[in-house]
Amino acid sequence: MNKTEAAYAARLEAEKLAGRVLWWRFEGVKLRLADLTFYSPDFAVMLAGGELEMHEVKGGIWEDDARVKIKVAADQYPFRFLAVYRQAKKDGGGWEIEEF
Repeated sequence: MNKTEAAYAARLEAEKLAGRVLWWRFEGVKLRLADLTFYSPDFAVMLAGGELEMHEVKGGIWEDDARVKIKVAADQYPFRFLAVYRQAKKDGGGWEIEEF
């Protein structure tokens, strides 16, 4: 885990303690998109209501293939896919979320 992912894991733990997240796992899921093409989201997250989400944590610029893979995965699988960006402290901190 890099620093941004570790900070997000701490956020997920806080959400778990608050009862909004039941379970989460870092790099615990590997999704097949095509022959020899896979996507492994950073976090698989189960919400309190039982919904399963895939969270991709980004600290900066996306590689072109990563954005394509999350879009393809969102079209093929019945999960909610989110990209999570850490905001700078000068911008108020916290996390910005993009849904696919």
